[in-house]
Amino acid sequence: MLNKLKVYLKNFDWVLFCAVVLLSLFGLIEIYSIALGQETLDLLNFKKQILFIISGVGLLFIFSFIDYHFFKGFSNYFYIFGALILIAVIFFGQTVRGTTGWFYLGGFTLQPVEFVKIILIIFLARFFSMKSVKIRPFKHFLISGLGTLVFVFLVLAQPDFGSALLLAAVWIIMLMVTGFNKKYFLVLGMVALVLVALAWNFFFKDYQKQRIMTFFNPSAYSLEEGYNIRQAIIAVGSGGVIGRGVGFGSQSQLKFLPEAQNDFIFAVISEELGFLGVCLIMAFFLIFFFRCLNAVKKINNDFGIYFILGAVGLIFIEMFINIGMNIGLMPVVGISLPFISYGGSSILSSFILVGIIENIIIKSKVNY
Repeated sequence: MLNKLKVYLKNFDWVLFCAVVLLSLFGLIEIYSIALGQETLDLLNFKKQILFIISGVGLLFIFSFIDYHFFKGFSNYFYIFGALILIAVIFFGQTVRGTTGWFYLGGFTLQPVEFVKIILIIFLARFFSMKSVKIRPFKHFLISGLGTLVFVFLVLAQPDFGSALLLAAVWIIMLMVTGFNKKYFLVLGMVALVLVALAWNFFFKDYQKQRIMTFFNPSAYSLEEGYNIRQAIIAVGSGGVIGRGVGFGSQSQLKFLPEAQNDFIFAVISEELGFLGVCLIMAFFLIFFFRCLNAVKKINNDFGIYFILGAVGLIFIEMFINIGMNIGLMPVVGISLPFISYGGSSILSSFILVGIIENIIIKSKVNY
């Protein structure tokens, strides 16, 4: 057992681990800073985030010990569980800002869709690792698409447009890395346009339409839906090179910036830590992506390769959309900044994802 632990620790990717932990600590610093701006100092969210990070690190090590073949072998059962929990939250979950997507558990909230993202990656990684795209590609395209659509439909029923978009994006990424013909993506683009048109007329709620309209013309809604985007852009631009300092960001401290610790935490970082702080954040993300993609070259297991590429794709899209929201390049769809934004479900699921990646990396080096 001791020898096995030594081999495990030796082959554990500590650089990857440190990158995600440092990202979380950046988020923790800014959550503390935001608490300083409250009328009465309330460190409850700061303390909760500490607990989330510690729990997340613990889960990372636990999942890094679990042989990833276990997830491959039980992927269908995980998929069924994911569908059931999404159905359960629709009927028994709590509604927050118009979305019924949370369970309340002893003073904490659990958002099942964050963990369903991992389940979808496992499901698709197993499916594509067991099939050959060149043999009956349309069948594989259709089955994987229908499997994804079940989750997307259940998340839209909450309704949570942002998370549904992420689930669909994970499927598209998996199609790309699997090597599907370009004609399938052309068809997807055409179908997407039709679905957006139908959703605009029959599905989207007024506030969702308003967010999209705000994205195209934020100045027209600067005192309404565009207020968040305008304040975020001001915060990002006012940070300069070195920032205003932790606890001295006018937009966050004077509460001009709503949802500062969630959707718009990147704007807080930009304002208080400046361009240098943003560069550090991006450097840690780049280290994460580089270590994962570099590991893929050394893995001879298709499931492991697909899982890592799907996980990297998910983290990248979440990062891209969140930062895009903060600088006015993307509509506000409620996507957290991975490892940094406040939220237990997001933090825990992200660390679990890294834990599985670590096991794949370790198993690629030695069969301990």
